[in-house]
Amino acid sequence: ICVYNTKNMDQKSEDFYKRLKEELINSTVWPSEYLFKFILPASPENVTFIKNSFANKNAQIVESTSKTGKFSSLSVKLRMESAQSVIDKYKELSVIEGIVSL
Repeated sequence: ICVYNTKNMDQKSEDFYKRLKEELINSTVWPSEYLFKFILPASPENVTFIKNSFANKNAQIVESTSKTGKFSSLSVKLRMESAQSVIDKYKELSVIEGIVSL
């Protein structure tokens, strides 16, 4: 699964999220643990934005930085209530310029 940042939710993006939601519904019993993975340009603001998005939710967050220091990788494991809650989180974080969600 790869979700690319889109400033404007065009039809292609909406179709992607619709397919992802169907896959999540068909492959997972909800509520369930879900592993979000993000790669983004390294900056304290970007990392803080993601961490704050998962604050107070008992999320397990693992952060690493690329060898060059240009990119940060965050893995976030969290119990999610539904496929729609996963989609909503991806959309919420898509505002970060250059984020790639896996």
